[in-house]
Amino acid sequence: MIGSENHFGDENLIKYNKAVRDKIPEIIKYSGKNCNIKKLDDSEFLVELEKKLIEELSEYQKSKDIGELADILEVIYRISELKGISAVELDDVRKTKSEKRGKFDDNLFLVDADK
Repeated sequence: MIGSENHFGDENLIKYNKAVRDKIPEIIKYSGKNCNIKKLDDSEFLVELEKKLIEELSEYQKSKDIGELADILEVIYRISELKGISAVELDDVRKTKSEKRGKFDDNLFLVDADK
């Protein structure tokens, strides 16, 4: 039910209250279950995506799974879109920053530096 906030039989529901990928409601329905979905405006969704980024990062840190890295990228790309920045522009910023400050290719770990 898109936009529904009436939850009959709440005791049988798992509360998620989080941003999900577009096909998740369809996947849940295909599994024979129901779900309640609320469509957020861009500013509300941006807040939820920023929470989702932390969730996905935590999942990657626990599992080290490449699929979780892909999830992180998907969230980052959508956040940049909501901020009016295309994936190409985001990559341009990344390249510019890597030219000025370097990448992480040399596996450097800063122990300390003068004040």
